[in-house]
Amino acid sequence: MTTEPMPRTGEGLSDDLPSSSGTQSDLKAAVAGFMSDIKGFRVDIHNRLQQQEERLTMLDQKSYPPRARTSRPALSAQSEGEAPHQKAFAAYLRSGDDDGLRGLVLDSKAMNAAVAGDGGYLVDPETAQRIHSVLTSGASVRAIANVVQVEATSYDVLVDHSDIGHGWATETGSTVETGTPVIDRITIPLHELSALPKASQRLLDDSAFDLEGWLAGRVADRFARAEAAAFVSGNGIDKPRGFLTHATIDNDIWVWGSLGTVPTGADGAFDGADAIVDLVYALGAAYRARAVFVMNSKTAGAVRKMKDNDGRFLWSDGLAAAEPARLLGYPVLIAEDMPDIASGSHAIAFGDFAAGYTIAERPDLRVLRDPFSAKPHVLFYATKRVGGDVSDFAAIKLLRFAAA
Repeated sequence: MTTEPMPRTGEGLSDDLPSSSGTQSDLKAAVAGFMSDIKGFRVDIHNRLQQQEERLTMLDQKSYPPRARTSRPALSAQSEGEAPHQKAFAAYLRSGDDDGLRGLVLDSKAMNAAVAGDGGYLVDPETAQRIHSVLTSGASVRAIANVVQVEATSYDVLVDHSDIGHGWATETGSTVETGTPVIDRITIPLHELSALPKASQRLLDDSAFDLEGWLAGRVADRFARAEAAAFVSGNGIDKPRGFLTHATIDNDIWVWGSLGTVPTGADGAFDGADAIVDLVYALGAAYRARAVFVMNSKTAGAVRKMKDNDGRFLWSDGLAAAEPARLLGYPVLIAEDMPDIASGSHAIAFGDFAAGYTIAERPDLRVLRDPFSAKPHVLFYATKRVGGDVSDFAAIKLLRFAAA
């Protein structure tokens, strides 16, 4: 029996396995490919994350305004553009240094800060807004009138208070000519309103003193009182013309150019509540939807006590804090410049003042610093231009305290 010799370990395998140099090259190629795939995968993930972040940023911009994202005060976004003017104006008020204001151009309003003719400089927008807020919120006809801003020295109101006429026509019949409307032009000139507050130089040197706030408060208070009086009883000479200075006529024979009146039935007193009801319905239906009563505090005290035949008060207080009191369902504006109840006085007005009275004003407010006229104090000469007049004589009616 012949025994075949067994091959030694490893013999016969050399022909089936690759060489060592080939194995290393293949391994390097496999690792290189794997790393290339990993790198490509990482780049793809990075791009996807970046796209997702961009989408979230765009969504955030659409969902929240810039002021909310920056967590800054509400006026900060606006004050950034106004900072140069406000800073330069504050320096001018305190020390008279107007270098920062000279040639300062307000791009948003397309105008220069300096005044060419009469001297002085435009008040910075934040201080001007504080003054305007006081004027608007005060107990004045301004709160209910039509207020327009103009750049000219006057404002024209075109009023068509006549009827163009009309007619009926058949299919084959000729059309007749109708009446031609008459258009009136009411010119409201602008007048200069001024205030002259003063402060000591030592107070101005104190950096803790809120100079802009003090100036805004003093100027706004003076302007508000002057305007309120002029819009009611101004004579139109170097000031707005008040609605009570126009001619009056009994409402039964009312004509354009005068204000219609309704008598109370008693000289210098009320003769019951019927006169107030008559006053309401003396106004045209087109104006009653936005009509307002205007009277002073003394007259309001007398009206507040009046009751109807069922014992119910005609006066009702506002349900909310900012809501005005109402008389016969219409708002009441307390204007202290209205006359008291007296013989022949027009102590109560009723009408749509948004249509009946127009206030025209320039948007700019100017201040001139005067350190010489009242030493050791410094005067601040603040001016603005404003005008006012009746623009629709049919929109306002007056209650006359007379027997007839």
